Amino acid sequence: MTVIPLVVSLLIATIAQEKDLSAMGKLGGRAVAIFVALLSGVALLGFLAGPPLFSLLDVDVASAVSLRGTASSAVNNVKLPSFSSWVVSLVPSNPIQAAAEGAMLPLIIFAVVFAAALARTPPDLRMTGTAFFRGIADAMLVIVGWVLALAPIGVFALAVTIAMKVGVGVAGAVGFYLAVHSGLLAIAGLLLYVVVRFGAGMPVARFARAMLPAQVVAISTRSSVAALPAMIDGAERSLKLPTQITSFALPFGVSVFRLNQGVSWVVTALFIGKLYGIHLGLSQIALLAAASVPMSFSVPGIPSGGLFVIAPFFMTVGLPIEGIGILIALDVIPDLFKTLLNVTGHMTATVLLSRNEIEVAAPS
Repeated sequence: MTVIPLVVSLLIATIAQEKDLSAMGKLGGRAVAIFVALLSGVALLGFLAGPPLFSLLDVDVASAVSLRGTASSAVNNVKLPSFSSWVVSLVPSNPIQAAAEGAMLPLIIFAVVFAAALARTPPDLRMTGTAFFRGIADAMLVIVGWVLALAPIGVFALAVTIAMKVGVGVAGAVGFYLAVHSGLLAIAGLLLYVVVRFGAGMPVARFARAMLPAQVVAISTRSSVAALPAMIDGAERSLKLPTQITSFALPFGVSVFRLNQGVSWVVTALFIGKLYGIHLGLSQIALLAAASVPMSFSVPGIPSGGLFVIAPFFMTVGLPIEGIGILIALDVIPDLFKTLLNVTGHMTATVLLSRNEIEVAAPS
């Protein structure tokens, strides 16, 4: 309810009051550099930890046949857009429709263009427009506070639903895959706290307190977009990060930055290789880890979107594409940890972008 009006109003109010709009372009470049650095680190973790862990997994023939029998043709029923159509879609033909569909990146582009135009209107009009959108943003943050106060009730209800769907009958190869995948994602998330401490000089406890509400929303909804208002609230109210950075970096990160891909691509490939008796060499695993970095920016905003993007690379390393149907069926639990890592990664990148301001505002 609060995501679209909060993101759009914050972007417009922040950019429109900037005297030097080139600074926003530099901020975007720095953000992408930080995204790539973090993605590369997670991909390295997957490359180093995945193969030795999966060398411990032995799948008996009966279990492998049974799991392969659950493979579906779901991956063949989803048609991903071509690169050219994706580029064209970044400029929304109808921003109202983009907002209704939750198309974050096109909406961000529209808001940036609108704000740049507003910044070039006469000062009195610019101040009036900026004040209007600032008022909307502040009102949305108040609503976010109300929502977070009621969040524990919703979290409990959603947790019960997930538990009923997943059940307790997970064992054997599936249990191993879920444990390794979720565990490596959790380790990557913990390492982000180290990055924040030594990369930005921020106390871990302070960062953890600011992250907690957004992480609760992320786990309960499996949606980093749903956690965006809580992230903005934590970044501005708890961490005291500059609005001109948080209002741009967090929506931008939620739209294009999916930190889990480096681990997920390696682990899913190793698991499917085990099920089908296909050995993956280090060069093939390295290819998947390296490809996950640039391809993570093209993951579509659909459930298990990253699994559809990996499909062509499965064929490249000799894995059967129908194995993705198995991964989609097992994605409920790993997706909780994927979303948790992504949300923590969004906030980590924003803190790193704000490093100089943190050192001045919070020298402790």
